[in-house]
Amino acid sequence: MFPLCHGWTVAGSSGVREKRYTSRPLIYHGQAVGSREIAAMREIIRRHPESSRGELARRVCVRFGWRRPGGEYSVESCCDLLGRLAARGLLVLPASRCVAPRKPRDPVMLAESELQAVGEEIDWRAQLVVRPIVESERQRWQSYLAHYHYLGFRPLVGESLRYFALLGESVVGIVAWSVAARYCAARDSHIGWDDARRRLRRAYVVNNVRFLVLPWAGRKNLASRILGANLRRLARDWEHAHGHRVVLAETFVDRSRFAGTCYRASNWTCVGETRGFARRGSGYVWHGQKKAVFLFPLHANALRWLREERSPIDPPTAEVRMTLEIEKLPLCDSGGLFEVLATVADPRMRRGVRHPMIAVLAMAVCATLSGARSLAAIAQWAAELTVEQRKRLGARRHASPNESTFRRVLAKTDVAALDRATGGWMAKHAIAPGEGIAIDGKTLRGSHDGERKAMHLVSAVLHREGIVVAQTTVGEKSNEITSVEPLFAGLEIKGAVITGDAMFTQHEIARHLVKDKRADYIFEVKDNQPTLRTAVENALRKQLVFPPGDGNQR
Repeated sequence: MFPLCHGWTVAGSSGVREKRYTSRPLIYHGQAVGSREIAAMREIIRRHPESSRGELARRVCVRFGWRRPGGEYSVESCCDLLGRLAARGLLVLPASRCVAPRKPRDPVMLAESELQAVGEEIDWRAQLVVRPIVESERQRWQSYLAHYHYLGFRPLVGESLRYFALLGESVVGIVAWSVAARYCAARDSHIGWDDARRRLRRAYVVNNVRFLVLPWAGRKNLASRILGANLRRLARDWEHAHGHRVVLAETFVDRSRFAGTCYRASNWTCVGETRGFARRGSGYVWHGQKKAVFLFPLHANALRWLREERSPIDPPTAEVRMTLEIEKLPLCDSGGLFEVLATVADPRMRRGVRHPMIAVLAMAVCATLSGARSLAAIAQWAAELTVEQRKRLGARRHASPNESTFRRVLAKTDVAALDRATGGWMAKHAIAPGEGIAIDGKTLRGSHDGERKAMHLVSAVLHREGIVVAQTTVGEKSNEITSVEPLFAGLEIKGAVITGDAMFTQHEIARHLVKDKRADYIFEVKDNQPTLRTAVENALRKQLVFPPGDGNQR
């Protein structure tokens, strides 16, 4: 008997080879892949002999509910899983239909003299801005790494983000983030991860794979300032780019070259050292160069969320995802979804349009209500619709829009107009007399960018469904109090009960809700409004025989 990867063994007896599991089975998406799962995969392959490996992987993901944090099926990693199982003789897959990819061409780099011209005159009084690069800046970003980083330029694999640090128009720093390391004993021990938790939640950790302060920008504290500005917006940028949040950042510092001072100054924590291994392809080789492991929580509850059994950062599973009955949705009636979406302008040119604007937006809205949190998940949800369901949502073709279509259309759409339209539609059909609506204001973490202050929003959320039916931005010279009237503008809330904290306990807000919107309200009254508190307590004592307050009641 000899061991096989991921807990499999092969036993031989009288020339007969038998496959069986050891006590440590393969864990995938937090689920043990045992004999039952292998049998189910074999049955899927048997029923669909003409399907490609990608199609089989998607069917397996549907069968077991394997989704990525954004809500889309994890088809690529499932393909890798099927390939590894097939290589060990546990499955028989159809022949690969992929043509051998061409060797990628080396990226075109700019000359060093052309790069230095940018940093000759730096305005040190300018505001430091750390922002993601745009596509036209990718060549310059790669060239800076190739010329000035001791590791040179290497393409980033998988989910990643690239940043420029700017003082005025001058580039002073380069930052790159990618997926977290697959194995790191010091990190896993600090978090409290076992193998299952690491495989399930590694996507919520991001790795600082490159950090470079350019030679002409050597100023005291600049490196820690760049890191701080980047970390304040990293979680928001990652969720916008890849459809899921990240809560912990990691990096590895070669102590033979650096002391990690800028990371310590930015409140990173050193949790130990690596064992001196580097990844090469699908395996690891020992090089003996141990590196310090630094971690930085992007949320106060990051470690607890990563280690606990049930975490709020986990994506919804297939069993708890909302089932949306398209046939019962108010689409074509007066005030239906099509009518409100028709108010959103189509930003595309007429030539070459294959899918109507209303159909694309309707599918995106319904997919989001069904739990989709990324563009890939929206496209997969639309692809699973029947022909009749697509027609009901306004499609003119049998095929649904692909991910690139959703990406282009939604990127050019007036977000404010779409938010008003869909919020009003949901409020009209979800708000009944006595329905509770909570209003609250929040500052978006990481939305501070250079001279622009952090964005502050006031939102209206249904108590029962947890759906945001309206939200508005609080102006720099305004506050949450003056944002309530524009928040409910154009929203029918007659008969609803509006709840809020003591911030909204204002005469003008109460008058607007009762007289203008015909709604009721429940607001808190604290000691900072002593006259109103006394009046409320006296009224309650008369009607409900309310006991005297002890100074802590609201």
